[in-house]
Amino acid sequence: MKILHTSDWHLGRTLYGRRRYPEFTALLDWLISVIEHQQVDTLLVAGDIFDTTAPGNRAQELYYRFLGRVAAVGCRHVVIIAGNHDSPTFLNAPRELLRAMDVHVVGAATADPADVVLLLTDQHQQPELLVAAVPYLRDRDLRLAEPGESLADKERKLLAGLREHYARVAAIIEERRQTMARPVPAVAMGHLFTAGGQTVEGDGVRELYVGSLAHVPAGQLPDNFDYLALGHLHVPQRVGGTENRRYSGSPLPLSFGEAGQQKSICLVELQAGQPAAVTTLPVPVFQPMERIRGNWDEIDRRLVDLAAGDCPCWLEIVYEGEEVIPELRQRLEEKIAGSEVEILRIINQRLSRRLLEQTKPSETLDDLDPYQVFQRCLEAHAIPPEQQPPLLQAYRETVTALLEEDHRAE
Repeated sequence: MKILHTSDWHLGRTLYGRRRYPEFTALLDWLISVIEHQQVDTLLVAGDIFDTTAPGNRAQELYYRFLGRVAAVGCRHVVIIAGNHDSPTFLNAPRELLRAMDVHVVGAATADPADVVLLLTDQHQQPELLVAAVPYLRDRDLRLAEPGESLADKERKLLAGLREHYARVAAIIEERRQTMARPVPAVAMGHLFTAGGQTVEGDGVRELYVGSLAHVPAGQLPDNFDYLALGHLHVPQRVGGTENRRYSGSPLPLSFGEAGQQKSICLVELQAGQPAAVTTLPVPVFQPMERIRGNWDEIDRRLVDLAAGDCPCWLEIVYEGEEVIPELRQRLEEKIAGSEVEILRIINQRLSRRLLEQTKPSETLDDLDPYQVFQRCLEAHAIPPEQQPPLLQAYRETVTALLEEDHRAE
């Protein structure tokens, strides 16, 4: 039995206004080629298929077209669970139709944990794999809210609920194994945050439960599965250092914090009586991305190199110098003029430091309205008082126009 484990596609996600459909298309094409070349029997997708609960038409088209192609390359089963970004209702809507294609979708937990336990059969209708397809478990799936609860009470109940849910599913798996004439391997799926899990700055990984971290200790998850396929964390990693418990990670870098990180998916080979053999398959880079940090000279040198290489690269620039650079964006854009390099975001940390220096000890940027922030910017750059009124007026007009545009869009 060959299994391919992936998760966190986030179809439809944008990056600072750039739509990424060419990347998503290339990724799904590549996954089809891997399934065909590796002769994969079962594909597991461990949540966050879409980036929002109401995906656009193009994201939906990519998803359904991909599912239609999987069976054509010889993959017998697809098992998909919902993540915290997904709408359970949306994923479940075509569930019966997809089941006819051997695509099994579990969008939400039910009162009976046995509903998420799937028995997959081979071409001769013989049992070949048990799957505990546990979707993202929402707060209401795990505990009953009570008046006067503290945050510690909530976290304790959430962890107890997660532990109990997986224990009940594991017990059902064992009961079914006992009734089978031959050994059948079992895998579990989940979309959760394990304690000690690795994340990176700006990767968009959300805490799953309001008011509580609820990071599940790896030791509290059942160990009677041949493989545990998890989603939610974007960095590929083992869980608790165990070879057969994995986050596949997101196959595309979803932020500049993930730029340069080798993305991968997991190819798992299961054989009765043998430990799972796991191989990580590196995902190609479909859209080069890079975060450049440093002072002006360091940034300048790297931009010159990239522009000369004519690489279609997306950049985030983090200016960390102390020197005041007038018209920073314009000067950066001049450096890459005529090349395929694009600057998607510029962070001026000198300005951020100055703003923070002007705040009171107990004050944060969240305490200031947009006009106060702009006023601090003028002061940070030592703009003469007589030049400030027309700048403030222009800023107010810009903010008003943006708010009106947002209102019309709604």
